[in-house]
Amino acid sequence: MNSEEINQSLNELFGEAVQVPSAGSWQVETDKFRLLVLLSDDGSWLRLLIPIAPAAEALPFLEQLMQSNFDVTQEARYAIYEDVLWGVFQHASASLTAADFTGAVGRLVSLHERGLSSSFNDFVEVRIVQIIKAAKMNGQSLEATMQSLDRFYQEGLMGDMASGAEAREGTLGAWRYQLERLWGEVE
Repeated sequence: MNSEEINQSLNELFGEAVQVPSAGSWQVETDKFRLLVLLSDDGSWLRLLIPIAPAAEALPFLEQLMQSNFDVTQEARYAIYEDVLWGVFQHASASLTAADFTGAVGRLVSLHERGLSSSFNDFVEVRIVQIIKAAKMNGQSLEATMQSLDRFYQEGLMGDMASGAEAREGTLGAWRYQLERLWGEVE
């Protein structure tokens, strides 16, 4: 893809939201995201970038983000630069097709929309599996494990005691759902 083709593809996708701050660079600003498109000085490489979250918020989930790079993100990647977690796509511009470009834009927007939620969910699931393993090693049943969690919440060892009984019940319901969902899968 050359500059003209990139410009045409971006205009087809985003219309008036496309800005051209300088030759070889484009910015798409919507109320939901900001996408940067950069062509190398010699025109041989194209890079698309979308900010996802501050790096400080992403660091606790670095392992899950790197696993996503391997398993989930396809042609896009997570990267950290200048204290920001970015979604990044890089490709040699000569072999990049319009369809691949459009797919990459879609993938980056999808990463932005998910933010850290899927990494957080993966992180939580790993911790729940650890709790199940520990409970089973101690010979606890699912019900006994739930009773322990309930006691931890009542005593303030887990959760915010000021949040009230209704919030605690909602949290314990989420715990129960996850424990029941994963209990049979964990040895």
